[in-house]
Amino acid sequence: MKVILLEKITNLGDLGEEVSVKAGYGRNYLIPQHKAVPATEDNIQHFESRRAELERLADENKDSAEERAKIISSTELTITMKAGEEGKLFGSIGGRDVAEAMTARGIALEKSEVRLPEGPIREIGKFEIDIHLHSEVDAIIQLTVVAET
Repeated sequence: MKVILLEKITNLGDLGEEVSVKAGYGRNYLIPQHKAVPATEDNIQHFESRRAELERLADENKDSAEERAKIISSTELTITMKAGEEGKLFGSIGGRDVAEAMTARGIALEKSEVRLPEGPIREIGKFEIDIHLHSEVDAIIQLTVVAET
């Protein structure tokens, strides 16, 4: 299936590129999320007439993501949880927990923006959490997990 990308997609292409993707990926993800449109003659002409507007919007989104990244990178977060004698947590800290803790501090963060490639955190200590704000903008939060007394 050929689609025209309406924004930059990591590992796929840039705004305006016509790429070939599997039908399910295009039909079930890219098109419903308004990240792409089918590459028909009408859509190609319509895209070319809107190209400048879409590029301007993409630049604005990137700029706002960079501003958020500056705020997020300067933040140190501490989460308190019950833990056992050896430092193992009773439970775990996942992306939702990090996003909720950041939002409680007044910095809006979605669960989908939090990246935990090694899975949930299950012990006390200091961790660097990757935050994916935009296809070109990432930030890092310093997270400290302490045991509840």
